[in-house]
Amino acid sequence: MKRIVRHVLVSLAVMLLALALALVFGGPGEPAPMPSINDPFHGVDFSALPALSRFTARDGTRLAFRGYPAAGGTTEGSVVLVHGSAGSSASMHVLAKAMAMAGYAAYALDIRGHGGSGPKGTIAYIGQLEDDLEDFLAAVKPAHPITLAGFSSGGGFALRFAGSARQKLFDNYLLLSPLLGRKAPTFRPDSGGWVKIGLPRIIAISMLNAIGVRIFNGLPVLNFALDEQAKAVLTPHYSYNLALNFEPRRDYRATIRAMGQPCRLVAGQDDEVFHADRFAEVFKNEGKDVPVTLVPGVGHIPLILAPAAVQAAVAQVRSMDAKAAPEGQ
Repeated sequence: MKRIVRHVLVSLAVMLLALALALVFGGPGEPAPMPSINDPFHGVDFSALPALSRFTARDGTRLAFRGYPAAGGTTEGSVVLVHGSAGSSASMHVLAKAMAMAGYAAYALDIRGHGGSGPKGTIAYIGQLEDDLEDFLAAVKPAHPITLAGFSSGGGFALRFAGSARQKLFDNYLLLSPLLGRKAPTFRPDSGGWVKIGLPRIIAISMLNAIGVRIFNGLPVLNFALDEQAKAVLTPHYSYNLALNFEPRRDYRATIRAMGQPCRLVAGQDDEVFHADRFAEVFKNEGKDVPVTLVPGVGHIPLILAPAAVQAAVAQVRSMDAKAAPEGQ
């Protein structure tokens, strides 16, 4: 009996030591800056960038967004834009302007943990981002039909919402080169060099979460390939909570199957972060007819900046709205 007890205690000590080492030393490495992600924004004209507006989330935090009124005085509907990993509402400026010029009221969000929305790089709990999005809709009341358009990690979050019990809060979903998951066939290792993942730390925190221990959920588990200038204004790393919330659920296939609202996908044919040519097969394999538009000659970041890509996104929103409109309208 003593031998068994001793063996159990030794095994427990070894496991605790392994967990401790993973938590302390198993964090993400520092990726080299990725020019194809950083450089395209240097040429963007931000002179007409709207000032930040704010709404109050259910926890009392004032969260930020930028509003773009529909041009021409007639509103065709609304588009809520979600930026990609490390980004902010400003990164969606070009696309938001195009949506506004097309007659849509556009709203570019600073997702909590980014930009002007709370401490950068972390959130309080997994699921807080969905709560924030619901609170935004309740506070701002965008005009219907409402499309949720998410880019990259923001596209993964839009997919997460589209497959949730709250999916009918939006009329349509537009996924812009979305993160589907690290086990999806669209995923490139390290997102093509954009991210370094602290996998040992993620595994350790996940094991602790399984027994109700969440005090380490604020530790960083992802680092992004930002240059020094970008690090000063964007979000260079994500905590465990933010990393798991700002993407699809782990079973991305079940999330896709749960989608019930109209959805379109647009990606650049030359995307260096994801395998764009594999998006269509992922949705088809789950029995979902999600039209996929691949824009020739366009990479990952240019998808939200290049005129041809931006107009493709606008066209897909119009297509979904037209398909949903009653006959005779």
